[in-house]
Amino acid sequence: MVPVHRWTDPSQTPEALRPCVLTLGNFDGVHRGHRAVLTALVESGHRLGLPAVAVTFDPHPVAVLRPDEAPELISPGRVRDDLLGEAGIDGLLVLDFTHEFARQTPEDFVRSVFVRGLDARCVVVGMDTRFGYRNAGDVSTLSDLGEQFGFEVVALDDVGDGERFSSTVVRRHLGAGAVEEAARILGRPHRVVGTVVHGNHRGRDLGYPTANLSADSLGLVPLEGVYAGWLTRLGLPDGALDRTMPAAISVGTNPTFDTQDRRTVEAYVLDRDDLDLYDEEVMVEFSAHIRPTVRFDDVEELTAAMAKDVERCRELLTNIVPS
Repeated sequence: MVPVHRWTDPSQTPEALRPCVLTLGNFDGVHRGHRAVLTALVESGHRLGLPAVAVTFDPHPVAVLRPDEAPELISPGRVRDDLLGEAGIDGLLVLDFTHEFARQTPEDFVRSVFVRGLDARCVVVGMDTRFGYRNAGDVSTLSDLGEQFGFEVVALDDVGDGERFSSTVVRRHLGAGAVEEAARILGRPHRVVGTVVHGNHRGRDLGYPTANLSADSLGLVPLEGVYAGWLTRLGLPDGALDRTMPAAISVGTNPTFDTQDRRTVEAYVLDRDDLDLYDEEVMVEFSAHIRPTVRFDDVEELTAAMAKDVERCRELLTNIVPS
């Protein structure tokens, strides 16, 4: 992961990060549309010789304003923060989104955060950006405020291949198990991050020991099924042996065993039964959908299917470089 300075109070902005160029958004998933804005942000920073700062919110505004409509986040919390860091920004301001915060007019928001807090010299946004009370502010509003407060505004058109890149579309693909389509929009495989915990040890008993992710793992879990992907041990440094390894991933509740288990993410590192991953934090990435979850008549049928799953994963991942 790329370290990036993160703070929550505009009045506590480090001097090294002001003046700056900045962008604003929820950035859930940090998909290719977001990354186009972030790339333009970093380029603007280089052009002006200033640090690049992203401004975002926690919790997601919809979770506060319309909780019944709040989406399940693709990349919550620090997963999103890490993805933003990977995009090359220098700082991340995470604002506490409350009802009181939401009542700010567009001008009040820009004055308090962009001007007083960050001393913005350039603001880079997508054309669909909205901000301030009841989303009254748009790119035109921002341009007017830029003239008033002395910052440049760079507005980018939507990025997409005949389909607008959006977090909503990514959620829909993941909900259908279409992780390849989700990856096309994200520009990388979708990831879930969590701690490896003890499960029922059925995989080990069947010859396929799995790393079971804890219930508080971060990241939208795709539709139940079997996937090919990667397991990364986040505690190991980049380039370390056995840091990122190919894996067969199962999402489901083990229907063959008639249990009432919670929906889990389990990853079997291909051809490895020597790993002790308990209590390690890992990242599981979903590269391809293999098959839906199936209830088998007996353990022998299940074991035979698992062998086929592993072979298919091996075939798919052989020529794929992990992200």
